[in-house]
Parts: sequence; structure tokens; C-alpha cells
Amino acid sequence: MDGGRAVRTGPDGGGVPLERLTALLERLTRMLLAASGEGASEVERTVARVAAGFGARSAMVLVPDGATLTVSLDGRSSTVAVRAFPDVARLDRVAALKPWAHRAALGRTPLAEAERGLAAIDGAPAPYPWWLRGLGIALFTVGFAPLMQPTWYEIGSSALLGLVTAVLAVAAGRWPRLSRVLPLVAAAAVSVLVLEVFARTPAHGGAVLLMLPALFYFVPGDLLSAAAAELAAGFLTTGAVRLVYAVFLLLQLYLGVMLGVYATGRDTSALFDVAARADLPRWAVFLSWVVFTVGTVLAFAAPWRLLPVLLGTVYLTVAVQSGATKLVGEVGGTFVAAVALGALATAVAHRPDRPPRLLLALPGFFTLTVGSLGMRGLTSLAGGHPVRGFHDLLSMVTTVVAIAVGLLLGAVLAERPQPLP
Repeated sequence: MDGGRAVRTGPDGGGVPLERLTALLERLTRMLLAASGEGASEVERTVARVAAGFGARSAMVLVPDGATLTVSLDGRSSTVAVRAFPDVARLDRVAALKPWAHRAALGRTPLAEAERGLAAIDGAPAPYPWWLRGLGIALFTVGFAPLMQPTWYEIGSSALLGLVTAVLAVAAGRWPRLSRVLPLVAAAAVSVLVLEVFARTPAHGGAVLLMLPALFYFVPGDLLSAAAAELAAGFLTTGAVRLVYAVFLLLQLYLGVMLGVYATGRDTSALFDVAARADLPRWAVFLSWVVFTVGTVLAFAAPWRLLPVLLGTVYLTVAVQSGATKLVGEVGGTFVAAVALGALATAVAHRPDRPPRLLLALPGFFTLTVGSLGMRGLTSLAGGHPVRGFHDLLSMVTTVVAIAVGLLLGAVLAERPQPLP
């Protein structure tokens, strides 16, 4: 004891005050929660390993946007509450946190050095300027467009609509009030433009299919699958709360689309969901995944050096899903692709010098497009197509479960035991 404070000999030969260690782990927990848009299952284990590196123990009660953290050291305990909004917007921090946490967990990093390193990661500016992030959102939209309709018109309209959503997303980063209703505002703007400018004739495809690529950046498919995976893994509170939030975001998008219908004076029957005749060559569809992955890197601030690896996961996911779908159907193909993606991401991420699992899996996961089915289902119902609407909603539920369980199974098959130091 030193002046009534609990201390422990650290890697630098000095004491490890409980207060400073608690502050370090609190900051780490907040950063991990802020990057947990794909699930919070790794937060508790990462914090526990870092705590063990300094001779302490940690216990945690998690919810998606917060945690109660208790740190125990030399017979004393300290408890703090941590709040952070879950997202995946800064994958550069996710990439930097993994090697930092590994070094700290080994027990050879002085506390002061660990504090400086974590503060540097937390305070690092975004790797790309705002205009590159906006360009990334636009490319993300264009790359996704052929999945909705393989037509040149879909790509051209998506490019213009993607610029609109990119401007709104970048503006929301500067004005937090806008970020609270960003899905609603973006959906309304896209809906008005599609109904007034792009969906004037059925020959160009349904209005919903023209809207979805521009709204895909806001569609909570990742949250839906993360919620299902957390429920399957036993994280009942986090999974249930995340599921409710994902549904709320879908309803925001749906309401925004309906506001666009009312603003243009159109009838809800304008929300038809019929695909146009395909006129896109195979090479263009193949290259669209390159555009999509580049957009993902820029939009979500992933390190540029990882682009080749992420392209590999995207093409692997697409290839496995396409091949398996021919053998076992759409749901089975999605499940098999999710297993392959989860196993690959987990196996590659095992080494501390490799990118984290979230970063490796995210672009490939986006190709499985679960959230857009929910959006299509809601708009089809509103457009007076109940059979198609309920079919899409049922497909969304089935696909969400298939992806979540597939990713979980792949991770279990490829995971190696990692005991605490």
C-alpha cells in the first residue's frame, strides 16, 4: 500500500495504481463498445486479457451502448460505468486496437506506455479526409447497385443518388443533430428523387430497386445479424436491444420513403418492385465488387493496405454463395457462405499481427445483404403487394438467422483456445 492506494509491481518495475489501471480499462471499454456495431462478444474478453497483463481481474455487465466495469487489484476493487454508441465507422481504430491489446495482455508493457499508446489511437484523426469518405459512400452505392438490378441505368442512377446520401452522411458528421434522424432524411430525399426523376417508366425497374443501393449504407443488416449472433451466443440483453434498434432504423428508412411518396403526390402503388431487363455484361458485374470494396474501405475508414485482403474475402464470399446456392438453394447458399467467411476471418485473425476478425469479415458480410430484404418487404406492403412484402420479410428473418449462425459456426470451427496470461 502507498498512501492508502493499492499498487502492484508492473512491467516497468513500478507500481500499478488501481485508479490509473481502471481509467485505462474504462477508456479501452469505451473504444471497443464504439466499434462494436458487429457485436459486443469480444469486448469482455479483450478487456479481461489486458487487465490480466497488469495483474488485475475485470468483470463486466454489457449492453450494446454501455457497460458496468469492475476492476480488482490486490484486494481492492473499482467500478465504473461506460457509455458509447456502437458503430463501425472507424475501422482504423479497430485495426490499431488489436496489436495494442495483445502487447498489453502479454504483461510486458509499462502502464505509462500503454496509456500513451491507447490515447494516441483514441485521438488519431480519420485516415481519409471528408471528401474521400463521401466518395467512398458513393462507390459503396454504385458497387452494390448490380446486385439489385444488373443494368446500366441502375448504376447511373445509383451514382447520382449515392452522391446525395454521401453529402448527407458527411454533413451529419459535422452536425450531430442531423445524425439522429439521418436515415429518415436520407430515405425521404432518395424517395423524392427516385419518384420524380428516375422511376418515370417501368422499363427502368421498380422504384424500390432504384432506391435501395443509395440507402444500403443506412440499412442495418449488420445490426440484425449481430443481434441474432449475440442471442445465439447467449448475450441475451445485448442481442435483444440491438435487434430492437435495428428494427427502429428500418422503420426510419421506411417512413422516409413514405414521406417521399406523400411529398411527390404519388400513390403508394408507385412503390412497385419489378426488375428491369438485365443489360450489364458479366465483366461489369465482376468489377462492381472491386468498386464496392474500395467504397467500403473509404466509407468505413479501413486501412488502405488491407484492400487486397478485403477483396479476397468479398470474392470468396460471392463465389461460395453462388456455388452453394446452385446446390442447396438461396438460404443454404447464404449459410454456407457465412460459415466460410466466419471460418476464414477467424483463422486469419488468430495471429496478433493480422487484421481483426471484424475488419476481415465486414466487406464479405455486406455482400450477403440481409437488411435490404426487410426494406423491400416494408415498402412492398405499403405499395399494396402483401404477398411479396410478407415473402421478403420472411426471407429477411430466415437469412438473418442463416448468416448469424453461419458466422458463429465458422468462428467456432476455426477458433483456437486463448487462455488468459
